[in-house]
Amino acid sequence: MMSEKVFSCHKISEGVGEGEVIISKDEIMFYLVRPETGEVFEKAHDIEGESVAKKALIFPGGKGSSVVQSDGLYQLMMRKNQPVAMIIQNAETVLVASAIIMEIPMVDKVDPDFYKTVKNGDRIRVDANNGTITILD
Repeated sequence: MMSEKVFSCHKISEGVGEGEVIISKDEIMFYLVRPETGEVFEKAHDIEGESVAKKALIFPGGKGSSVVQSDGLYQLMMRKNQPVAMIIQNAETVLVASAIIMEIPMVDKVDPDFYKTVKNGDRIRVDANNGTITILD
């Protein structure tokens, strides 16, 4: 029997994404993510060398100019290496617009208990349409 933990959140970009969690404590510049692999190659980044491809990405926000943000995400999407969902603390316009255009589910204003519970490698389902994040066992 699966015991699922469900947390509330606020929809930014609609959709449902399910995948393995990767947590970054640093803001992400998608221009410094390899489109071919989804690997973060920004020096000294807390997830340097790890891939965001097809993962549920939890991060504070984006950084860099609007052009590099949207282009970086677009390059990932062209190779099907974009995150399956994004859980963000500080949603800025550029990332929001990119997520909507590229149809990547994005949420914010998540129940604080979620951040205390979720760990790297957990499988989660982000259901932006219904404003829920479920940690799957």
